[in-house]
Amino acid sequence: MSEIAGLVLPFFGLIFIGFAVARITRQPLEALGWLNTFIIYVTLPALFFQLLARTPFEELTEWSFIFGSVFSTFLIFMMMFAGSLLVAGNIAESTVKGLAAAYGNIGYMGPGLAVLAFGEKAAVPVALIFCFENVMHFTIAPMMMALGGGDRRSWPQLAAGIVSRIVLHPFIIATALGVLAAYFEWSPPLPLDRLLGYLANAAAPCALFAMGVTLALRPLRRIPVEIVPISLLKLVVHPLLCYVMLSLMGDFSEVWLFSAVLLAALPTATNVFVIAQQYGVWVERTSATILVTTCASIMTVTGLLYMIRAGILPLDLFP
Repeated sequence: MSEIAGLVLPFFGLIFIGFAVARITRQPLEALGWLNTFIIYVTLPALFFQLLARTPFEELTEWSFIFGSVFSTFLIFMMMFAGSLLVAGNIAESTVKGLAAAYGNIGYMGPGLAVLAFGEKAAVPVALIFCFENVMHFTIAPMMMALGGGDRRSWPQLAAGIVSRIVLHPFIIATALGVLAAYFEWSPPLPLDRLLGYLANAAAPCALFAMGVTLALRPLRRIPVEIVPISLLKLVVHPLLCYVMLSLMGDFSEVWLFSAVLLAALPTATNVFVIAQQYGVWVERTSATILVTTCASIMTVTGLLYMIRAGILPLDLFP
């Protein structure tokens, strides 16, 4: 257990440091802009590219793995969306709740924690899951908001916006370039490789610090009654469903299987707040959901890593 604590506490400690510094210095949220730009456009793309480019190309075409992990996320979204729609009858609000239950913090928390827990090979399944899940989320959100009347764009404009948001996302561009480099077996020159290495090493600390700052500057005003089902779906049901789904889909390596399960166990992504704010739907309660699930994930993620390291979870449920 001490090994797990040594793994998790520094990781969540970076979030706490960001939270504490933001509370002490009282800088406005806008002051975080350039750090977020550095993370999104530079460090995490460098990490994804560097590690994907070093991976044998055949490992990057595990379609059964991609389908199993992404489909489990879609099912979680549909569970929360359908339940909320039956109770509240509001498509836009139900969409945000569904995203809160399904859209994990796989961008800021995912790469750093997975690589720390399972080694550099974990970056490959993390990058694949990130790309395909974001394609799904970037498609679902505007389409459902349009159906709910929250997005007034025409369908051609909506489709163009979805495509541009997907193909121009820096993580997805970096992943595509990394896959191309792996396919052609191209290695960057030594000076460029060293630069990419420096940037990749900065990805996790900067992302976690920025996340702590963001949580501190979005005060907890109102805890929604839906926090219980959302938290259970996000932190417990989602990783369990992903584990079962991938066990059904095929035989994957320990790193790939448990990296996917770990990503499924992560708390609600800060991007869900951005989506809620963009459409003016369930904004304050989304902020509270992110904070509550992040705090609760300290216990759930620690417990999951303990079960993985202790061998409590078999590599394949259906050998």
